[in-house]
Amino acid sequence: METPNAPNFDTPAPPGSAVDLNRQLAGLLERIARGDQPAFAEFYRLTSRRVYGMARRVLIDAELSEDTTQEVFLQVWQSAAKFDAASGSPLAWLMTISHRRAVDKVRSSQSASDREARYGAGNQDIDHDSVADEVDNRLEAETVVRCLGTLTETQQESVRLAYYGGLTYREVAEKLNAAIPTIKSRIRDGLIRLKNCLGVG
Repeated sequence: METPNAPNFDTPAPPGSAVDLNRQLAGLLERIARGDQPAFAEFYRLTSRRVYGMARRVLIDAELSEDTTQEVFLQVWQSAAKFDAASGSPLAWLMTISHRRAVDKVRSSQSASDREARYGAGNQDIDHDSVADEVDNRLEAETVVRCLGTLTETQQESVRLAYYGGLTYREVAEKLNAAIPTIKSRIRDGLIRLKNCLGVG
C-alpha cells in the first residue's frame, strides 16, 4: 500500500480538540483494518504532519524523516487491526510507532557507520601510516570533547540526551524537568556554539 502524496508539513494542524481527533482516528483505523483506502488517505492527512515532526525532532535530517514517515504509515496500513483502544488513544499509538521507527533509524545509521569504520580499518594498505591515523582520530575526538566543554552544563545535558540518547524535545524536557521551549533553546544555542567551535558551516 503506497502512502498518499506527501503533505505540506508547514500547514497548520487540522482544527478540533484532541478528543474529537482521537474519536475520528479510531473510526478511520477500523475502516483501514478492512482495507479502506480512502480512510487511510484521510488518516494520513490528519496525522502525517505530527508523525513527520516527531521523526524530524529525533533524526534532524529532512530526507530521513520523510522516509521514516512513509515507513510509519506503511506499518499503520499493515497493522491497523492490531490497534487496541483499551490500551490508549489512536494518536498515542501512532506517536509511539513514530518514535520507535525514528530511534531504530538512528541506531541503524549508527550501525552502518560502525560497520564501514570497521571495514575500512580492516582493509588498510600495509604501508598505510596507521600511527598518523590514530593521532588524527584522537585529536579529532579531543576537539569534539573540548568543544562540548565550551557549552554550559544545561546545554551539554540537553544535547547529549537529544542526540546521543535519541530522546525527543518533550522527553528531554520531562527528564530535566524543564519547559519544552527552554529545552529547544538550549539545544539550538548549544549546537550553534558547537558548530562555531568546530568550524563547521
